Amino acid sequence: MLFQVQIIVRVPHDMDKEKVQALSAAEVERAKVLQRAGKWLHIWRIAGKWANISIFKVDDAGELHELLSTLPLFPFMEIEVTALCHHPASIE
Repeated sequence: MLFQVQIIVRVPHDMDKEKVQALSAAEVERAKVLQRAGKWLHIWRIAGKWANISIFKVDDAGELHELLSTLPLFPFMEIEVTALCHHPASIE
């Protein structure tokens, strides 16, 4: 199944900057692992925000939840998920 996932990251303003940087670096590495595994197909930054829109390819919503919960910044994320399906006008 394909899912569009919009993620907004909101860390507390008083959070230690070094901890935020470490979590961000770990987040990048985890995202790369999921991309190489073919689970995280696309990721686009939303300009002007600490946010992204992504496309995931997973077996079901349960797998998507499991993957998202492994992201180091997960505790600070607002996540909106939309299930996608083939459109009859698509040439793919």
